[in-house]
Amino acid sequence: MPHFSTLHLFRARSAVLAAALATAATLAAFPARAAGEDPLKSEAVTVIKATKACFADIVEVSGTVSAGQTIARLNLPEGGIANVTAPVSGVISASTAVIGAMASGKGEALFTIIARGEYDLIGLVPSEDLGKLQVNQPSSITVIGTGMVDGNVRRVAPTVEPNSQLGQVFIGITRNNTGRKLLVNASGRALIKTGQSCGVAVPLTAVQYSSAGTVVQVVRRERIETKRVETGLISGGAIEIREGLNDGDDVVARAGALLREGDPVRPMQEKVSQSGK
Repeated sequence: MPHFSTLHLFRARSAVLAAALATAATLAAFPARAAGEDPLKSEAVTVIKATKACFADIVEVSGTVSAGQTIARLNLPEGGIANVTAPVSGVISASTAVIGAMASGKGEALFTIIARGEYDLIGLVPSEDLGKLQVNQPSSITVIGTGMVDGNVRRVAPTVEPNSQLGQVFIGITRNNTGRKLLVNASGRALIKTGQSCGVAVPLTAVQYSSAGTVVQVVRRERIETKRVETGLISGGAIEIREGLNDGDDVVARAGALLREGDPVRPMQEKVSQSGK
């Protein structure tokens, strides 16, 4: 029968006691979660204040630059000799005249003159945007090969093409400070400001789209509340909220599927500029 000395037994008991004390210390440092406590309580959620902002209602137009309004047509009698002068000052953008050929008033225009250097951007606009456009509305135009120029809406077509449901808009280029020459048939893109809307704004990342509708999540009394909203214009990474939110609401900056109605959270404020321009 094995024999254990009293010293060995004392050492064994001491080791067991030391292990028990270490375990107790560990439990004291990391106490068990109370019954019913939600694990999300310890997680921070970034929120941002819903604030007032103004959004410009912009209609985008893509098209090509064309000659302005005046076309000069030579009307010479057959065999006649005449000195022909341009009826207006401007730039000759195209010519079909051939040395030695006969000129006729019934034929194609021999010269196309851009009177006073006037150019138009002729573009196509969806029918739902056509009604927003009015004569003399200002526009900023980016012309490929030239740069940014200014313009005004000169004319809006009264009809749309039946198959595409697109209508023409003529934007007169009023100022070119680029120092570069405008080229006929160059492509361009115009932004026409047709109005402005001011209301509550939040980041685009705060909005969720689903089959149930458009929603944002807000934090009230450290719990998640889901709000159905009606959105409006978009500008600079922010979106207009027309209904469903109040100025000053704490909105979850980056809404996610992991957050559900009633979840407890710890909100952390984030300051972000939301001015829509």
